[in-house]
Amino acid sequence: MFIVSSPELVIAQCKAGIVGSFPVLNARPSSQLDEWLHRIAEELAAHDRANPEAPAAPFAVNQIVHRTNNRLDDDLALCEKWRVPLVITSLGAREDVNAAVHGWGGVVFHDVIDDRFARKAIEKGADGLIPVAAGAGGHAGALSPFALMQEIRAWFAGPVVLSGAIAHGRSILAAQAMGADLAYVGSPWIATPESNASPAYKHAITQGSARDIVYTNLFTGVHGNYLRGSIVAAGLDPDDLPESDPSRLDFSSGGTTAAKAWKDIWGSGQGISAVTSIEPVAVRVERLIAEYQEAQAELAARVASTSDSGAAVAGQSESANASSALKSTV
Repeated sequence: MFIVSSPELVIAQCKAGIVGSFPVLNARPSSQLDEWLHRIAEELAAHDRANPEAPAAPFAVNQIVHRTNNRLDDDLALCEKWRVPLVITSLGAREDVNAAVHGWGGVVFHDVIDDRFARKAIEKGADGLIPVAAGAGGHAGALSPFALMQEIRAWFAGPVVLSGAIAHGRSILAAQAMGADLAYVGSPWIATPESNASPAYKHAITQGSARDIVYTNLFTGVHGNYLRGSIVAAGLDPDDLPESDPSRLDFSSGGTTAAKAWKDIWGSGQGISAVTSIEPVAVRVERLIAEYQEAQAELAARVASTSDSGAAVAGQSESANASSALKSTV
């Protein structure tokens, strides 16, 4: 998450048992990335030594591989230095980047918004896919997760992490039911003490819902989801935003308008109605686990109930058939 994710948030997530990630462009200037990776690696290693029974989850970095990202080579070199275990790439699948990550033993997952991009990513050497479905915070696609997962699973058996309005344990279970191995949760982490978001941004997340999300390509040249209130605060009409020229896409400058994403215009997914308070990462992880387990139990009970009803209906049908047969015999 641009601006929001920093070592504090990533370390807290990994210690809580989930993969934490941050966009390398959050480390500004580029030299700061070395410091961040050093800190994350050291603190997680210390945690593992102190808690061998509950080691931290691996961490990841998000890497924009678009040709306008003039930091890419330097940032990749630092990722190699610290042997980053998982690299999440976006905005263009690249064989050279995938090969570089594989060279130091890392794994690459690529953000995709449709089946065509998914196929290209795997052809160029990505290990796994992150389908970014409708409703995801920040840069996002417009396809239903049902359609997107169905098309990808028709040919790809590798690891898939579904993204798109996932902010509740029930949604994580639903992602698995659709064929995903894991769920990609973003916006809920904005409303945590560990995130680098402003207090106003965090508060807006806890007060927002799906109707407060605007889908536009104005701010970066790539379509994404943003909080309506932040667009209004920037002096723009969220219901009358112009289309951006995709050829102006430039990740060396940070945006295409005076109001910058993500500093002034705040990214958010449609699932934020599940986030009603600011709470520590560890607490939110436990909440998601509890919601997931509760959803599992509810689903199991519902399936059992449906099976019982089906058996009863079948029994009634058999009885009716037997009665009909008896009458015809008489």
